[in-house]
Amino acid sequence: MAGSNGKQKTVRDMVLSLGLIGIMAGVIYLFIPHDDSEPDIKRVDYRVELLTARRAAAYPVAAPEGLPTTWKATSVRFQGDDFDSWHLGFHTPDGEYVQIEQSTQKPSTFIDETTQGSEEADAKQEIGGRTWTRYTGGRYDALVHEADGATTVVAGTGSFKLLTEMAQALRTQ
Repeated sequence: MAGSNGKQKTVRDMVLSLGLIGIMAGVIYLFIPHDDSEPDIKRVDYRVELLTARRAAAYPVAAPEGLPTTWKATSVRFQGDDFDSWHLGFHTPDGEYVQIEQSTQKPSTFIDETTQGSEEADAKQEIGGRTWTRYTGGRYDALVHEADGATTVVAGTGSFKLLTEMAQALRTQ
């Protein structure tokens, strides 16, 4: 029976060590800040890129005018190397994402890339005097308009109401 006292001491030491580790983990957890709120999304100014794109592109570049300030521009780029590609992304007031994409790339390829796999629906929509075709089923729903040698895609995670609101605000100058 001389050996059982040593085993009890070992088990007791192990339980005490685990308890101490648990207490320390709880204290550390209390001192680490926890912020479950939505991150503040930085607004980008796209005026310079828009002016550059409008000078360089082979088509009239579209950008929104008159959207409420609750729509935050979050990304912008113009690439004139292959297809004069214009991109402008927005964070909507209800937390969705809407983007404007324009390019002279082959329409079927461009639409598939920008909508990430959406396919043409049997629905057309008149917006701002232009006919837009609806695309659904991919990562993004989209409205697509082809004119002036370019394809314009308004796509995103937002509803067709939000996509329509963006399409209505688009202006070319």
